[in-house]
Amino acid sequence: MASMPDMSEHATRAARWRPAEIVFWLALLACGFLFPSRYLIMTEILRLGLFALSLDLILGYAGIVSLGHAAFFGVGAYSAGLIALHGFIPEPVLALIAAGLIAAVLGFFTSFLVIRGVDLTRLMVTLGIALLLEALAEKFSDITGGTDGLQGIVIQPIFGLFAFDIFGKVGFFYNLAVLFVLFLLARCIVHSPFGLSLRAIRNNPLRASAIGIPVNRRLIAIYTLAAFYAGVAGAVFTQTTALASLDVFSFERSADLMLVLVLGGTGYLYGGLIGAVVFKVLQDVFSSITPQYWMFWIGLVFVVVVMIGRERLHRWVMWLPHRVVQQFGRKASAAVSGGDAS
Repeated sequence: MASMPDMSEHATRAARWRPAEIVFWLALLACGFLFPSRYLIMTEILRLGLFALSLDLILGYAGIVSLGHAAFFGVGAYSAGLIALHGFIPEPVLALIAAGLIAAVLGFFTSFLVIRGVDLTRLMVTLGIALLLEALAEKFSDITGGTDGLQGIVIQPIFGLFAFDIFGKVGFFYNLAVLFVLFLLARCIVHSPFGLSLRAIRNNPLRASAIGIPVNRRLIAIYTLAAFYAGVAGAVFTQTTALASLDVFSFERSADLMLVLVLGGTGYLYGGLIGAVVFKVLQDVFSSITPQYWMFWIGLVFVVVVMIGRERLHRWVMWLPHRVVQQFGRKASAAVSGGDAS
C-alpha cells in the first residue's frame, strides 16, 4: 500500500498544469479573435461544455447517473430570466451567481432522493424531477410565460461596461470567462482529498464506507455542486440569448448531455469540453450538408464510437502525428550524433 507521502506526491503531480491544457485554453481564447463570424456557435459550445462539466462531476467522479440534469439548467435559466425581468439584481455576474445558488438549493433537497437508489432508480428519479419541473413551469404560466416563455428580458451590461451585442462577441468572452473560473474551481476540487474520496466511492461505496468516508454526505455535496454548475450554465444561456422557455427542461437537452460525455469521456473534466466541441461541430457540419437527415449521421457516429471504442479511435487519430514526431526525433538525434562525431 502506498504511504501518505507517496499519495500526497501523486496528488500534487496530478494537479499540475500540463502543456496540452494550456494550449487548449489558449486555443479557445484565440478562437474569439480568429473566427468573429462564428461567435454564436462558439458560445453554444462553451455553454454546452459547462453543462457537460456539471454532469461529469457527478457521473465521472461520483458514479451518479442522471437523465434529468436539465432540471437544474432550467431552474438556472428561469431564475436568471426572472431576476433580469423584474430588476431584482441588475448586475449580470451577481444574477448569475444567484441563479446558480437557487439551482444548488434544488439540487440539495433532491439529492436525498437520488442517493437512496442505484443506477436505474437514479435515472428514473432524475428524469421525473425534470419532467415535474417542466410541467410546473407550464402550469404557472403567469410567472414563467408558459409555452411562450419569458418575454421582454433585458440584460444589463456586465459590470456596467460590456453590453451584450447582437453579434455575440461579449457573450462569447463572458461564457469563456465563466467556464474557465468554474473549471479552475472544479479542478481544485477533484484533485483535493474530497475529490479522491469521491473516486473511492465511485469504485466501491461499501469499501469507502468501511474505511470511514461519509458516503452520503460526499454524494450530497457533489450533487449540490453539480446542480450549481448546471444552474450557472442555464443562467448564461438566458443572459446571452435573452430567452427562457420550456425547452430548457426538455429531455433532449439531458440526452444531448449524455451523448457529449460519450464522445469526450468522463472522469477527467476535459471530456465534457472536448465532447461539446465535437458534438456541436458535427451537428453544424451534418445539418449544413443534409438538413433533413443530420440526426441520422450523428447517430451513426455515436454507434461507431461505441462499437470501436473511444480509446482505439484516439490511437488511430494520433497515429500519424506520433509517426511524424518520431521521424523528426530520429533526424534530430542523428544530426546531433553527426555533429558530435565531427
